[in-house]
Amino acid sequence: MKSAKTLLIVFLALCCGKMTAADFTRDGNYVTIPVKSPVVSGAKMLRLQVVGEKIIRVQATNELSFKPKKSLIIVPQTANPYYQVTEKAGKVIVSTAAMKAIVEAKTGRIAFYSHDGKPLLSESKSGGKTIVPFKVPSREIGADSHLSEEQLQGVSWHALFDSPKDEAFYGLGQHQAEELNMKGKNEELYQYNTKVSIPFVISNKNYGILWDSYSFCRFGNPEDYMQLNRAFTLYNKEGKRGSLTGTYIEKDGKRLVRNEDSIYYEFALPELARKKAGTDVGVANLPTSFKLNGAHVTYEGYLEAPVENVYRFMLYYAGYMKVYLDGKEVVPERWRTAWNPNSNKFTFPMKKGHKAKLLIDWFPDGDVSYCGLRVASPRSEDEQNKLSIWSEMTPDMDYYVITGNTIDDIISGYRTLTGKANVYPKWALGYWQSRERYTNSNEIEATLSEFRRRNIPIDNIVQDWNYWRTDSWGDHTFDATRYPNPQQMLDSVHALHGRFMISVWPKFYCSVKNYKELERQGWIYQQAVQDSIYDWLGYMGSFYDAYSDGARKMFWRQMNDNLYQKYKFGIDAWWMDASEPNVRDCTPMWYRKALCGPTALGSSTEYFNAYSIVNADAIYNGQRSVNPNQRVFLLTRSGFAGEQRYSTATWSGDIATRWEDMRAQMTAGMNYSISGLPFWGMDQGGFCVENRYVKAQQLFDKTGEENADLKEWRELQTRWNQFGCFIPIYRSHGQWPLREVWNIAPDNHPAYQTIVAYDRLRYRMMPYLYSMAGAVHFNDYTMMRPLVMDFNGDARVYDIKDQWMFGPSFMACPVGTYQARTREVYLPKQRGWYNLYTNEYYAGGQTITADAPYEKIPVFVPEGAIIPFGPAMEWSDEKPAELITLYIYGGKNGQFTLYEDEGTNYNYERGKYATIPFSYDDKIQTLTIGKREGSFDGMLQSRRFKVVYRHPGVKVQDLDIDGVDGMTVNYSGNAMKIKLK
Repeated sequence: MKSAKTLLIVFLALCCGKMTAADFTRDGNYVTIPVKSPVVSGAKMLRLQVVGEKIIRVQATNELSFKPKKSLIIVPQTANPYYQVTEKAGKVIVSTAAMKAIVEAKTGRIAFYSHDGKPLLSESKSGGKTIVPFKVPSREIGADSHLSEEQLQGVSWHALFDSPKDEAFYGLGQHQAEELNMKGKNEELYQYNTKVSIPFVISNKNYGILWDSYSFCRFGNPEDYMQLNRAFTLYNKEGKRGSLTGTYIEKDGKRLVRNEDSIYYEFALPELARKKAGTDVGVANLPTSFKLNGAHVTYEGYLEAPVENVYRFMLYYAGYMKVYLDGKEVVPERWRTAWNPNSNKFTFPMKKGHKAKLLIDWFPDGDVSYCGLRVASPRSEDEQNKLSIWSEMTPDMDYYVITGNTIDDIISGYRTLTGKANVYPKWALGYWQSRERYTNSNEIEATLSEFRRRNIPIDNIVQDWNYWRTDSWGDHTFDATRYPNPQQMLDSVHALHGRFMISVWPKFYCSVKNYKELERQGWIYQQAVQDSIYDWLGYMGSFYDAYSDGARKMFWRQMNDNLYQKYKFGIDAWWMDASEPNVRDCTPMWYRKALCGPTALGSSTEYFNAYSIVNADAIYNGQRSVNPNQRVFLLTRSGFAGEQRYSTATWSGDIATRWEDMRAQMTAGMNYSISGLPFWGMDQGGFCVENRYVKAQQLFDKTGEENADLKEWRELQTRWNQFGCFIPIYRSHGQWPLREVWNIAPDNHPAYQTIVAYDRLRYRMMPYLYSMAGAVHFNDYTMMRPLVMDFNGDARVYDIKDQWMFGPSFMACPVGTYQARTREVYLPKQRGWYNLYTNEYYAGGQTITADAPYEKIPVFVPEGAIIPFGPAMEWSDEKPAELITLYIYGGKNGQFTLYEDEGTNYNYERGKYATIPFSYDDKIQTLTIGKREGSFDGMLQSRRFKVVYRHPGVKVQDLDIDGVDGMTVNYSGNAMKIKLK
């Protein structure tokens, strides 16, 4: 029986909006709890907001009230969910139909439970909430600051939750360390070229945490990585205490040996910035007269650990690099171009007092290059495996706990908070061709014409940077000497049934009219100009302040006047490059903040990570204001929570062209997708190219010889394009050698034939792909799905880094190593599995060695799958899918909903779309094609389905969509049942 006090509280809650009890105050959907015994650096006030039955927001402050604030990522919430508040034994319990939050009134410690009482997550007893005052350091503020003292102050906070051993964590955006399950891992959350940080983490225990913070954050260890001399006692290679030994050998044999007290050659600060910082850290500390390009550098010695621990290292590298500890190769050879260094994480167990022998073997690859090795402060494995979130600067601790029965439920909750994804244009699911870069309109038109001549499917051709006059970055105009008639070029692209995407940066040279117009209003970041920073072309400029509403409107107007409306709305999509924003490469964190602010909303320290979402807002709402019924599509190099509501896709930046870089995109794409943003892609084939591949292509162009490096290059391109067929955005891009398939290999080469075959398969998948795009909008679906999303409960899938579900019916298993012709594939236990190509059947719950010839990657289909294949096409709307070949895979019941609309407009928002449901009953081997719901202009009133029934024992030679035997039925919109044989 409930206590009288509990019944009274419930009664009052139902009868009035505001009430007060001993330990809390309730006002609407807010419950405020003063902490009775606050600790130093702890919370004094807690506030819970019941957003929905599956979502509770938690705010905590070290003050006695909460500051008003407006979120950049949370959309207005209109739900008024029913919930109960009770007090019991010093605890305040907030309950909905789906979840329960229990707060200890004395300490403020909070725990969450599912509706049936199962624990979801609980703050650690010690250090569960840490909140400390924070003031923006003066060097981070940026030039000509207009900020008040209040805007320069906030809090840093750290939330720490207990985590059972069998818990796994996913999300956090797109990172490059080949990590999927983030349990026990450290990740720094900031935006950078190849790195996209999303403040959202999901647990296999069916909850997620979205924290409303735009500052630099850390997942895992909340402390900064340390220089080696702070973490260890160093010894040089002769065993002398105090430093490591650095040996520098130039290409001509000139040799220099010196002591190194740390390996911190990570940044290239301009002279004015170094003076401001009072430091010479970074590449300035390398030997000043030493010629790096073609040199060989080693750092040798010993690291003596202060405590026994598993040490977590971060390597920063450009050029070729290997790392050894105690003779073990802990970092196999890695390469990255000098202008765009990369990071690599590795762990190494060390005993107290043991001197681990270190060797860093480095071959710089450029006149300026980078090298750094740091280590995280040691933590016990118990602490390391907890769920730990740290935010550098916000007004208060602020996060949302989202629960559900599946991970799809969690992502649906995330999109409830941050906004629905749009239905993306149908053409965006087709093949995109890009390069760095088409230099004139003739190249654009000739390339698309060649695709059509060869009958190779393509939808989108992309104009990368520098179509403007070289000295006029940001004027948004075509260089008339190279693009004499842009309107004719656009008309030609459209006449060839293509779409045209163009690159627009938020960057402006000081000399251009658009810069001056923005600058007059105070909407240009000034630090880069004050410090006389010139870009790689030799010009000075900066980025606009997208946090200003007025600046966003002006930015769009400039794009509209010079590009969009000027060319009769003939530009179909926008490539929003460098939207981190990347004012300057290879700078330390504090200087990046100075370069990116102050913003119109506050310090760049506080708003460090959110630039891409406000920049996307400018284009999305700008285009819809002038052409409201053409679907907006943006490709951004950065992303943030909520960006899906602005019709964005993100690509993984200027990655390198190595096998390990390809493998890293698999985990990057999975974690990005499970972070709630549905459309992701990459530079298929990699962007930055090793010299050996460049030289191999040059040799082939001269002699026709396919040497060993060119053979590897072609196989790498083939494997990467096979991989790209099974992700949301199917796009080839990169530096020279050129990435058009005929430039990769001649048409009689298996590389050419295989790439074209997968391109054609992609277009046969179009009804399936577009149905997923509809589900993304209507059902909050996720297209690229880590296996945990569909097979949670099978612990073996929790950290499989190179397999994923592409929608409900394809398990893609790309090949990520050179010359591999087989690979191991794990088949999740909840289903039986069919080889897509041969129909060979396998029981689930086993690891098999799958065939992976040059021409194919393993793809498996689960029991119960229903796959609609459409006609062969060369562009996405070439013909309606009057005949759909419908594959049904026996063994389990199955469902699929076919979605269709007009493809390029927003009429679906007004209900103009159609769905056809399919269901398969395995017990009676019957397919039901349901009644069509809805309609749209141009919809097929009748069509045919060729039903192909797949079950164990059916042997086929290959996937033959046109030649396969099946039962063809006519369908005019009414429900029908088909008995399968």
